[in-house]
Amino acid sequence: MSVKPIVLEAPQRGEDLQVRVTAPTTGTSLPVVLFAHGFGSNLDGYAPLVDHWASGGFIVIQATHLDSKRLDLPADDPRRPQMWRYRVQDMRRILDELTTLEADRSRVVAAGHSFGGQTAGILVGLRVRDPRTGAAEDLSDARVMAGIQLATAGRGGDGLTPFAHDNLPWLRDQDFSHITAPGLVVAGDKDDLPLSTRGPAWTADPYILSPGDKSLLTVRDGEHFLGGISGYRAAETTDEHPDRVALVQQVTLAYLRHVTGIDHTDWNNAQTALKDGHPLGHLESK
Repeated sequence: MSVKPIVLEAPQRGEDLQVRVTAPTTGTSLPVVLFAHGFGSNLDGYAPLVDHWASGGFIVIQATHLDSKRLDLPADDPRRPQMWRYRVQDMRRILDELTTLEADRSRVVAAGHSFGGQTAGILVGLRVRDPRTGAAEDLSDARVMAGIQLATAGRGGDGLTPFAHDNLPWLRDQDFSHITAPGLVVAGDKDDLPLSTRGPAWTADPYILSPGDKSLLTVRDGEHFLGGISGYRAAETTDEHPDRVALVQQVTLAYLRHVTGIDHTDWNNAQTALKDGHPLGHLESK
């Protein structure tokens, strides 16, 4: 079941924070997934993932971040250059409120798609150089045990297109070397975004450039929405493919159950099945 909107007061944000909670109808002390949407989306997005994770025993919490088209901030809104930071603050605000849920606050995983993948990454150690101050602060949160980053931006620098450099300054300098928490990265091998000159390989950077216990699911022929994870009838999906969505659903849930210690069987089976030659994808770990 889902409950929305839950409104959290956030005076410094300029807009109250609206949250959606999706959970199984039974169970206590359930692990939590904090999910950050992609640029422009909202708390109603990504139902194919959210419903699947909840059906597997997780409480999934989504917020509507300030970049959402629902809020329609003016182009000259002074908060726009700090969108990336407000997103992290939104997640921290939710973490502060977890005491009101029948949740296991010791088992929290941050997940996100696209811009939301950066948000999730920051919570587990990704450092972003603030384009305003030049500082690359540690904004990680010890309450988050692991991360899942789906179709997420890679390293900045010379690989960014002029559009990304000028309009998305929070992508200019990302440092993945401090992400020591376990993590799963999901990348489509046809995800050729207009933000990087490096092609689809760019979205594998969060795996390649991060140390420690990490895994990478490469989705064959997957574009930015990985077959349609953003919604059951999402018009922005350019590579609609139910089997591709099912692969992402199953592997991400298997990883969630593995990393939170519920059960390792599905994850071990996925590693075996997707090791070599599977028509839908390839799974590797380090």
